[in-house]
Amino acid sequence: MHHYLAVTSNGLENLLADELAQLGIENPSPVQAGVKFKATNEQIYRCCLWSRLASRFVRILSEFNCQDDMDLYLSTAAINWVGQFHSSKKFVVDFNGTNREIRNSQYGAMKVKDAIVDAFNKRNLPRPTIDKDQPDLRIHVRLHKENALLGIDMVGAGLHQRGYRPASGKAPLRETLAAAIVLRSGWDNSKQLLDPMCGSGTLLIEAAMIAANMAPGVNRKYWCFESLEDFDRELWAQIKSEASVQARRGVKKVDAKFYGFDNDERVLNIARENAKRAGVDELIDFSLGDAATLTCPQGFENGVIICNPPYGERLGTHPGLIALYTAFGAQLKAHFGGCQASIFSSSDELLSCLRMRAEKQFKLNNGALPCHQKNYSISARSQQTANDGNQVVEQAVVAPDFSNRLKKNIAKIGKWARKEKLDCYRIYDADLPDYNVAIDRYQDHLVIQEYSAPKSIPEETAKRRLTDIIRATIGVTEVDANNVVLKVRERQKGRAQYQKLAQQSETLQVNEYGVTLQVNLYDYLDTGLFLDHKLTRKMLGEMSSGKDFLNLFAYTGSATVHAAKGGARSTTTVDMSNTYLDWAKENMKLNGLVGRQHQYIQADCLQWLEKASGEYDLIFIDPPTFSNSKRMEQSFDVQRDHIQLMRNLKRLLRPNGVIVFSNNKRHFKMDEDSLKEIGLSARNISAKTLPMDFARNKQIHNCWLVEHCQTGQ
Repeated sequence: MHHYLAVTSNGLENLLADELAQLGIENPSPVQAGVKFKATNEQIYRCCLWSRLASRFVRILSEFNCQDDMDLYLSTAAINWVGQFHSSKKFVVDFNGTNREIRNSQYGAMKVKDAIVDAFNKRNLPRPTIDKDQPDLRIHVRLHKENALLGIDMVGAGLHQRGYRPASGKAPLRETLAAAIVLRSGWDNSKQLLDPMCGSGTLLIEAAMIAANMAPGVNRKYWCFESLEDFDRELWAQIKSEASVQARRGVKKVDAKFYGFDNDERVLNIARENAKRAGVDELIDFSLGDAATLTCPQGFENGVIICNPPYGERLGTHPGLIALYTAFGAQLKAHFGGCQASIFSSSDELLSCLRMRAEKQFKLNNGALPCHQKNYSISARSQQTANDGNQVVEQAVVAPDFSNRLKKNIAKIGKWARKEKLDCYRIYDADLPDYNVAIDRYQDHLVIQEYSAPKSIPEETAKRRLTDIIRATIGVTEVDANNVVLKVRERQKGRAQYQKLAQQSETLQVNEYGVTLQVNLYDYLDTGLFLDHKLTRKMLGEMSSGKDFLNLFAYTGSATVHAAKGGARSTTTVDMSNTYLDWAKENMKLNGLVGRQHQYIQADCLQWLEKASGEYDLIFIDPPTFSNSKRMEQSFDVQRDHIQLMRNLKRLLRPNGVIVFSNNKRHFKMDEDSLKEIGLSARNISAKTLPMDFARNKQIHNCWLVEHCQTGQ
């Protein structure tokens, strides 16, 4: 008998030990990410062929203390390699781990390779060949601190490679992990099984192979143990033949039915091909279907639903996933009373959207990603409740205070926006301290901006609240979840709000007081339109007839569009970013405002102002609160520097001209005495420029009309 290590994922050690015991192994001993045991050749052949959970089996040749490369070399050289395999065999060394002296795994692998080759040379035998691409044998080394394990991989390619899945859908599960999920789901051969988001079919195929008592390795073509000196060809042929016969007979004896649904026909075709290669295609019915509208197949009473729904975290996907999990949970309760469900996901927050209490839960990894598997019993009573029409009531319970406030806001602000003919407006702005987000509506889209939670709020609490906000918002507004965009807004300095977040380039055209503007809801933290300035822009349009208009720190030029639409004789738009100047030009084109009278200047506005020589009747300037951009020669602070700003603006302002000066610094104080000294006067019109949808946030911006002092002032 030899000592072996069965390698598996963290969290599956005990499950694998039980499996090995069922395969005839006595006293299997779980260790970190594996199980150690003793086995004869017959037993290890059966383990390799029949294990559904192990990723590989390693024959342990030595475990030793390894402080440096000399320990590694000598301990490897002490093994009788000539007794293990013939010099004609090609091998490769898989070295995992480092310590203080062996800091590079490739170096460790080289020392092991040298020791093995030298062992053959010392016997005057031909030198075995190294082959990384198609080796006959793989030498397995694990090093952790000063502890080393050295052995021969009995398998070769990982045991998760069953041979039936050359292609797969998005984010496929490893077959070994899929088998573990099935085994922990509470399903047994007597029950029907359904996967509503089956992807490439891995969960169902693994379950069907279990039901048919089909060896998972029955279709593998090659095993490393076939290259060992003690390989028993006849014994292996017998074991493999038994498994092949059992696979053919087992499929015919399965009574359980397997149902697979997915909303992607291409992926379903892959699943069908995979099932065919696995030999279980006649057991599984794959059909096009959506988990959000799933209903119970006929004869599925008391069956088990098992699935690995998506749990990606890329920008723009989170609201859609919340809606998916919420709708899926509602369908389970509405149509699957008396059944069981087992859901595998990396997100506990998303699992909470199912609104079901788990009876059992397990923690395990999908690769490096920590995940949860939760098992649920769906009561017949919950199905009856849903059928009685109380499902909507249950969903409304999510964040009731927030939901009620949002409904009231929408009723009031929505009526105002329709009257004003506005496509985009704010419907919620951190009204309640526990729900710290801003929600803006752009036609049939929503942008939810999460403000950073205080450090006193635990991260898990903040995540759960955000999940509730998104679920409640989708429920109250009835906006398609795919049209809901989630962003995180933190305190920004300078023009950090312009940093790029994504590259979707999906734009939307919206109407604001008769002006058409282009917004981008996905690619940047801001959308191209500051909604709190809508009344300011309207005012500029009303003031601009026959005027020469200057727009500084222009961003996407929305103020320029209003001025030009209002009849400005000329417009000059200045911004540091070519990207936003191009956006401004596009906004102007959308409104038919083209011609040489409209100029666009790419420049640092502060530097440009120092040298500019034109004259303007109406100037709009909305500078950042603070900026220290690398493209600027010096930093800018609006409180510190606004008088110097006004000094430069005065030079460009015609005698009867007006400066509309705005900024977003809370508690900004206009230095009116210094302003008077340079011949200007200011009038605070902040309250008049605050639209209804920002009425609760009176500090969102401040706005001033600045003019030349009248004679005698």
